[in-house]
Amino acid sequence: MTTVIPCGPCLYDETHQNAKKWCTSCEEGLCEECEKNHRKTKTTRDHKLISTDDYRKIKDLPVSLTCSVHDKKLEWFCKYHDKTLCVICLPNEHGSCSDVIPIDVAATNARQSIALSDLQEAIEITLLNIKLCINNRNTAREDIEKQEKDIRRIIRDTRTKINDHLDKMEEKLNRTLVLASKTCKSKCNKFLQQFHSHEETFIKLKDQVLQMKEFASDLQVFLGTRQIDKLGVSEIESCKTATDYIHDYKFNLVLNSDIKKLSNGVVKEFGEIQVAEHASNLDIKEVKIEQAQIQQKVQPSGKVADINLQLIRKVDIKRGHNLSITGCAILPNGHLLFANFQKNRNILEYNEEGNYIGSIQVSADPYDITVLDLDRIAISYGGNGFFEIFNYRNNRVEKKDKDRRPLWGIESVKW
Repeated sequence: MTTVIPCGPCLYDETHQNAKKWCTSCEEGLCEECEKNHRKTKTTRDHKLISTDDYRKIKDLPVSLTCSVHDKKLEWFCKYHDKTLCVICLPNEHGSCSDVIPIDVAATNARQSIALSDLQEAIEITLLNIKLCINNRNTAREDIEKQEKDIRRIIRDTRTKINDHLDKMEEKLNRTLVLASKTCKSKCNKFLQQFHSHEETFIKLKDQVLQMKEFASDLQVFLGTRQIDKLGVSEIESCKTATDYIHDYKFNLVLNSDIKKLSNGVVKEFGEIQVAEHASNLDIKEVKIEQAQIQQKVQPSGKVADINLQLIRKVDIKRGHNLSITGCAILPNGHLLFANFQKNRNILEYNEEGNYIGSIQVSADPYDITVLDLDRIAISYGGNGFFEIFNYRNNRVEKKDKDRRPLWGIESVKW
């Protein structure tokens, strides 16, 4: 819903009228009638009026036209201290300053100021830096999630390997136990068979002695006693000898010390998660913002003989067989562009220090270049008969004009 802007003078008279215009100097709205009076009054006729629709676009700008200390209108600008002043600030704090000018004079050509250009460029670069940081953090978060999954998989695989290894060790130990048990039981069974045999023999001898005692003659008893006694002595000796070789068995489990540590809780941790931090290699571009509101100065017209040239920097152009420099331009960020009119279809780019950065591919062999704004350049292509408006930030041709006549030097373009 559009916010209604009231007329300031009418509101002062306790009447309500919707404003049609906004005075940027008075910072209040004006209805049609008050606008006429505003334009007629000598003190306000030079004020800048904009539509209320345009005002809505800028009303949330963080710009104040009043002094933050004295709540008075800002009317002066101290060039030496780079500070805006109200009528109270001027005599109290800057009375001895010689470079104090009206703020309207200081604001002349503000739209063409170096500071504004630097601010726009700084905002663009900062947005790119922020986007780079956002992409970097998103990538870092995805990498963290991937590393977490990888570590979880390693833990799971390690647990599986440990379980498998424990199963194999358990199976091996059980086989050893079964083998030892079988060996001991086999020895027991061997003696059992032997003692069962002795038992059968003595049961038989016992029956024979009873039968002999009851039914045999004295002679048979006499002889039988001696013969059975001899046989019994032999069996007793054999049985006694066997008892010297019988053993009892006590099984005991001796656990591996590492297994005991694991089962007794001596091993407290499955492992340790270590996180190493290191600086991200972000290609953050430097931001340059000029604090002073210095306007771009237009050189006054004069004689060529009165102009003194000053060498600022030498650039060592990369030499080669396919190189013919026919035009150059300086971008707002200080980078240098050179037109290479030698069958390579490229523009060479150098930084402020004169170091080669790379080449920009264009539609044909460029003859001359001029800068249009923060993002775009115009390129002429000599005998190819056309020129282009080229966005060097995204490497796209925005407009193309085919004149079919040779187009050589180029200074500016109005489309």
